Amino acid sequence: MNDLLVFVLLFAAIGIGWWLGRRSVRIAPTDLPGQYYKGLNYLLDGRPDGAVDAFINALEVNTETLETHIALGNLLRKRGEVDRAIRIHQNLLARPSLPRQQVHQAHLELARDYISAGLFDRAERLLLDLVRDSPEQRRASQRHLLEIFQSQREWANAIEVATELLPRKSLLSQTGPVPLGANRQSVAVALAHYHCELAAELLKQGNVQAARKELQQGLVHDRLCVRASLMLGDLECQAGNYRQAIRALRKVRQQDPDYIPETISTLQEAYHQLGEEQTLRQYLEDCLQSNPAAPLVLAVAEDIRGSSGDAAAATFLSTQLAKYPSLRGLSRLIGLQMGNTEGQIRENLSLLERLVERLLAERPTYRCSHCGFSGRQLHWFCPGCKHWGTVKSIRGNRVD
Repeated sequence: MNDLLVFVLLFAAIGIGWWLGRRSVRIAPTDLPGQYYKGLNYLLDGRPDGAVDAFINALEVNTETLETHIALGNLLRKRGEVDRAIRIHQNLLARPSLPRQQVHQAHLELARDYISAGLFDRAERLLLDLVRDSPEQRRASQRHLLEIFQSQREWANAIEVATELLPRKSLLSQTGPVPLGANRQSVAVALAHYHCELAAELLKQGNVQAARKELQQGLVHDRLCVRASLMLGDLECQAGNYRQAIRALRKVRQQDPDYIPETISTLQEAYHQLGEEQTLRQYLEDCLQSNPAAPLVLAVAEDIRGSSGDAAAATFLSTQLAKYPSLRGLSRLIGLQMGNTEGQIRENLSLLERLVERLLAERPTYRCSHCGFSGRQLHWFCPGCKHWGTVKSIRGNRVD
């Protein structure tokens, strides 16, 4: 039996008993008190489900008991018993005597029930009504609308609602509390990703100019949005605007250096098209000095190999591995060494290389900095905690 549910039901039983005592003149002694004691018997027998139904029938809905009904409904929703929670909150709305503000509170709880049940269309209708009619519940309703629009991938609607949640600019007040979404993340951060999602859809349709505008708007809302810079870099590179691509991708170093490895392949293409490979090598070496990571080490090593040969690249890798151990670096070093060996030594190195590759295949590549979710794919929207932009390449002790 759920201890929390038992505690709440016992508390509710005491409250109902006290309330029935005070209101006994108005209650038929053969009806509600009987339901109350029936619920208490269910509770003592270890049957909380039956107790819930009995207490609902015993407790009249009015301004004094509203919070008890809502607390019980919320508890049932958290336990996954959404149908019961919906019944409780619908029961509240069937009472015309409740004040307007309490009716709106019950509407909000019912919308939350519908979201938990996956009934997004019903929840959306309730929340839109609350946004229009309830100043007290407007912002909470808008945050839940964002949750729905994210789930349904309705990015234009999400952008509209998120923009309304942003603080109004004023000459008298330039700062204020950061508006938060349903998952307690900054609305501005989420809004930038909504623009990125919309840009991705526009790119699939071949509308490059509109996609570019969406990405630029994303950076207006969140200048630290790495995703917008990466997408802009890819877009401009594919369009042949190599200088603009480089400019966008080099911003990532200031936005979040942990994402520098994600820029390497496009930077290599852009600098190659401009015939400025040496400039790229200097940039990567500078990044490596301030933010060492295995992909940077490998990129510089490949550049050295192309210009100076395997031996020079192996020497560079050996030096870097001594400072920053890395399985990927070790695998590449073994590959370079195999070219200069033969016989049993080569077979041993080949076996070692396969073992390292197996270790790499079993390790996650990315991890969410907020909840710890890990995987081998970069998710801009974390499947674990539902935060935007918190998943990045695992670095830790550099053994990656």
